[in-house]
Order: sequence, then structure tokens, then C-alpha cells
Amino acid sequence: MKCFVLYKAFPNDTLSRISISKAKAMNLRQLEAFRATIRAGSVTEAANMMHISQPSVSRLIAELERATGFALFARVGRGLTPTVEGQQFYKGVEGMFVGVARLEDLARSIRTTQGGTISISTIQSLAAIELPAAIGRVYRENPDIRFKINSRNTPAILDAVQMHQVDLGIVGREATHEGVETLFRTSAPYVCLLPEDHPLADQGGLIDLEELVENETFVTFGGTYPDTMMSMDPALSRKLQARSRLSAANMPLAGALVRETGALAIADPFSAEQATRMGGVVFRPLSQNLTYFVSIVAAGREQLSRQALAFSDLLAAQLSARVAYVEALSRQP
Repeated sequence: MKCFVLYKAFPNDTLSRISISKAKAMNLRQLEAFRATIRAGSVTEAANMMHISQPSVSRLIAELERATGFALFARVGRGLTPTVEGQQFYKGVEGMFVGVARLEDLARSIRTTQGGTISISTIQSLAAIELPAAIGRVYRENPDIRFKINSRNTPAILDAVQMHQVDLGIVGREATHEGVETLFRTSAPYVCLLPEDHPLADQGGLIDLEELVENETFVTFGGTYPDTMMSMDPALSRKLQARSRLSAANMPLAGALVRETGALAIADPFSAEQATRMGGVVFRPLSQNLTYFVSIVAAGREQLSRQALAFSDLLAAQLSARVAYVEALSRQP
């Protein structure tokens, strides 16, 4: 919004003589200085209103006078008085700023509307329960909001967020990509998945992997354990891998393998909840301190709609509640 052709807005012969080439030299800052000086009654007060120096206001008005081709102010004593042409010109300028104010009102209305689309990309561990539960609450209460959801792995989600392909990403570790902002981050203890008919299924207290590894078989992930389990003792990790005949691509598949084969698995609490709802398995807290991380990320908080930010807060509260529940299980005798 740098150039204005205002001469057609004024039927007066004097204003009609403003050349198009001169009118093109006008810019918004010059018009702001002119308007502020009219309203304030002096260049000094106009400078205070605009938070710039007095010479800067004088320079902007002088540039505007050169652009219009006529004087905007006449000096009377130590003050300034608008010329006849300046008064006529001010009416058009004020009308333009009224139009800008209407645009601001429109922007505010769009910003605060209840509608819009929220696009989300999530890891699988939250795709079946936690994310749908949060979406369900918003979906029922806000009929004008649309959702676009897909499930990917963490690197693909971070790339999509970085390239502005989705509004929100839910990833399984701390986001370190440039251009990706973390809106929420939490951690939860891994748990042990067991078949529901396993002798330990109904017992209380913590499960010690060091005791189980001598007699049980385990499901691993690609022949190893996720990077987020790096706090696991290396010797224990090697024992678990040695006792594994099954390697799963993801946590939900691991849960199904536990149900069908009788092997055990170490799972994040969100995937564990999915597995137990499918039936045939239960989960128990571990004595080992193995931590699973979840983050909600975006390209930038300032780029999100009000609805997307509100949804992020709602999902964050829901994840925090799930983490608190699992941590409470770990403290039970």
C-alpha cells in the first residue's frame, strides 16, 4: 500500500490539477504524518503521536506537498493552519483511513470467527485414541471447524510442518528442525505390554525387565529399541534383543503381536492404551526409567489461527492428563 491516486476523489478544480505522476509519489507514511498534524494541531504533537522525530514529520509533509503540487499548511505565528486545499485534501485522506479501519475490523472478524480448517499430522501412537478424542470435543462444539488429519513418522511430520504443509505436528521426540516451534512438550514412562493371561498381568507393583529377560521373549523394533530409549542400560538392551524372535515396524503392530504370540513388548503409554482397548493385552509400569517424549509443533505460533492454538492447548491438557495417570500407576505399591 505504497501509492495512491487521490486526485479523482476531489471534484474541485484545484485538486483535479494534481498530476498522476505526482500522485504516485504519495505513500502511506506521508499521509499519516499529514493526518496526525491536522489532528494534533502541531508538528511536535504529531511527532509524539507517531513516535518519530519532529524533523521526520516535517520532511514527510514537505514530500507530500511536492507530490500534490500545492501547500497543505500555512504558517500562522508559531503554529500551522491547513490551507483551503489542505482542508479539502484532508477530507479525502480521512475517508481513506476510515476504509483502513474497516479493513482492520474485517481482519478482526476473520481472526475471531469460529470457522476454519485445522490440518494435523501425527505419529501413530496418538492417532487412534488421544488425537481423535480431542478432535471429537471440538468437532461437536464447533460445527464450522474442519479437520484434515494424516499419520506419518516423526521426520516426515517435521518436514511437513517446516514446509507449512500442516498447521500442527505431533511428534515423538523434541523438535530440533529450524523453522519449527515447540508449542508443548511432555514425557511419560514406557510400560510393559503383557498378554492378559500372563501370570504377572493381575499383579500389582512394578515389573523389572532384568528379572523377565531370563525367561521371556520380547518384541523389538527393527531389531533394536527406539532412540528415545537410550536411557536403557546397554547390557539390558542386548539381553532383550537376544531374547527377541519378533521385530515390529511400530508400536500398534507390537501390541497385536503381544496378543497373538504371547511375547512381551516395551511400549509407550499411548500405544499401550490402544493395544489394551483392542483386547487380549494389559500393560504394567516398569521399574526401569525409560522415557517417551511427545511434542506438539508448528511452523510458528504467530502463523496459527485462533482455533488451531486453542486446539493445541486442549490436546496438550489431554496428553498431560494421560501422563499423570500413567505416572500414578508407577507409584502404586
